[in-house]
Amino acid sequence: MRFYIASSFQNKDMVRYVAQKLILKGFNHTYDWTKNQRAVVPDTLRELGELEINAVHQCDVLVLLLPAGKSSHVELGIALGLGKLIYIYSPDEIDLSTASTFYYVEGVTRFSGNLEDFITIIGIA
Repeated sequence: MRFYIASSFQNKDMVRYVAQKLILKGFNHTYDWTKNQRAVVPDTLRELGELEINAVHQCDVLVLLLPAGKSSHVELGIALGLGKLIYIYSPDEIDLSTASTFYYVEGVTRFSGNLEDFITIIGIA
């Protein structure tokens, strides 16, 4: 099974941790954006955006780790449009006043609480 993790730069360590755990379970990571620096030049933004779009297309499972920024939510939309399995993790209950409506559509599994429990759920998908 191939996966992609969408999240914000502030969650780089958590993204790397989850990715490593899934790789150990036999999953394949379609793209590790955490190896990049934050892009600020149009050419780099375009290049990274293309890599991320391709990674979402190639994955079987998209994992969204909250809190996440606007690019992560674009990736969520792409994954929804492609009919991918989607798992959303939040350490605490998702705040309904700031939640996206797309967190609650068919095909999206939400989880809040212990990160290890979340990884276990993805691992049996």
